[in-house]
Amino acid sequence: MNIEKAMHKGATWVSPDTPITEIAAMMKKDDIGAIPVGENDRLIGMITDRDLVLRALPNGRDPGKLKARDVMTKGIVYCKTDQSIEDAIHFMEDKKVRRLPVIDKDKRLVGMLSLSDVSHHASRELSGELVKAVASPHMH
Repeated sequence: MNIEKAMHKGATWVSPDTPITEIAAMMKKDDIGAIPVGENDRLIGMITDRDLVLRALPNGRDPGKLKARDVMTKGIVYCKTDQSIEDAIHFMEDKKVRRLPVIDKDKRLVGMLSLSDVSHHASRELSGELVKAVASPHMH
């Protein structure tokens, strides 16, 4: 099965100048945990709910003054619509990510592939491998 059949179609993305308070409100409204960040028609990063908590709140920073660029994970990992779900699983395992933006042949953002999408469309064995890889505890 290819990624296009398993992904959530459509994806919202924000500019690096979007206030994080607006991003948090989007996440709450749409019940999502990650939003891609784009600039000049290119993906440049990703903001997860974890990024908001760990990068925006510590050290007395004022969340009301922070923008996406201040808390996003720079660099972007993604998959393509025509790749197999197995390829995406191995990529997610390797990068230890739970969500991937999906781009089409024209390099346009067309969807998101999440751990839950994978669990509904891949074999139990492959889904289990992915969960084990991305859910492992962080070592200090």
